Amino acid sequence: MDPEELTAVDAPVRSELPSDTRMGAVHLTVGDLDRSLAYYASAIGLIVHGRDDGVARLGAGGEDLLVLAEEPGARPADGYCGLFHFALLVPGRADLARWLAHAARDRVALTGLSDHYVSEAIYLRDPDHHGIEIYADRPRELWEGEVGSRLTTVPLDTDDLLSVLDDPLGEPFERLAAGTVMGHVHLRVADVDQANRFYTERVGFAAMAQLGDQATFLSAGGYHHHLGANIWESRGAPAAPEGYARLTHFEILLPDAAAVDEAAARLGGSDVRDPSGNRLVLAT
Repeated sequence: MDPEELTAVDAPVRSELPSDTRMGAVHLTVGDLDRSLAYYASAIGLIVHGRDDGVARLGAGGEDLLVLAEEPGARPADGYCGLFHFALLVPGRADLARWLAHAARDRVALTGLSDHYVSEAIYLRDPDHHGIEIYADRPRELWEGEVGSRLTTVPLDTDDLLSVLDDPLGEPFERLAAGTVMGHVHLRVADVDQANRFYTERVGFAAMAQLGDQATFLSAGGYHHHLGANIWESRGAPAAPEGYARLTHFEILLPDAAAVDEAAARLGGSDVRDPSGNRLVLAT
């Protein structure tokens, strides 16, 4: 992401969604559930909240963050619209450092380490090529109201991050920190302008920043982004069909039933698909 190309949205339209809107569980299909559960336990540090009839619910001990449904033999959905990554927000910087120390010690394969100014982030992919981000936010007072001018991508200073730990090599790690939540969801879409119109005018997010016709970042309540969308791997592509390990839907959590009803009235329902075929469900 080139910071010179990223533009702020001048006086963004106020989000129609409540300020305490947040992201809920992300639902995915996987080719081999046992393989996925082993990966998410050992590499990511999630725990299984429940498993029944080929479906498993995972999280950090609180609400479900990830729901995996087995579709035996499903292939990676590279090149289709769907999930770019889901992003697990840990409570603090030390929690991110502990996870990075675990990844280094246990040789967890990574795809990127980035400093976005608003946050510090580590990226990887699961065995089905589903994208994962694990991140910690920087203090909100550093970036609130300036997301478009502050959001960037530069290499993560891993030495500085690990310096918050007394002994990175010996730091124990059993699972992701309690209090980890689904911080944001980043989608692959066919067209960014279409996605922008849908998620602002109909869902009710506010656009925070945009990278030309390449990517957009949207939120409720002034957060840097609850939702991202890009065309880097999916310009003009359809949604992934059955037979592929894919996003089946993601949840947007609103504070109460009245807020769900208000948003559903704009959308024509509480369970809908965006112009790229990505399914979203409004819930409380």
